[in-house]
Amino acid sequence: MYRFYNANARGLFENDCTVRSISMATGKSWDDVYEHLSDIAQFEGTMMDDRNFINRYLSTKYEEVPYLSETVGEVAEDYPDNILLITMNGHITCSKYGVIYDSFDPRDKIAENAWIVK
Repeated sequence: MYRFYNANARGLFENDCTVRSISMATGKSWDDVYEHLSDIAQFEGTMMDDRNFINRYLSTKYEEVPYLSETVGEVAEDYPDNILLITMNGHITCSKYGVIYDSFDPRDKIAENAWIVK
């Protein structure tokens, strides 16, 4: 299942999928997540939307789901009792108890990595 979700503090549609998905997964505000990720990325001297930065950040905070070879929708269905952050080519989304929250429907995209937030 998919539900529209845009946590952007100004209601804009930006390239902010990392902030938006972590906001949904953690229950923290878009502003708080943005500030937190920005601080860490600045300390590391990288951009907060860099793929390696995101993967490293999520891997230090959450349990990674074993190897995936499914679509984002299938991963969400496999974990109906969890909150997940799921990456795919050029994007990250949040699955909350089997429902994908995002600004577009990514269920048919191939999942690359996933982490269990709760």
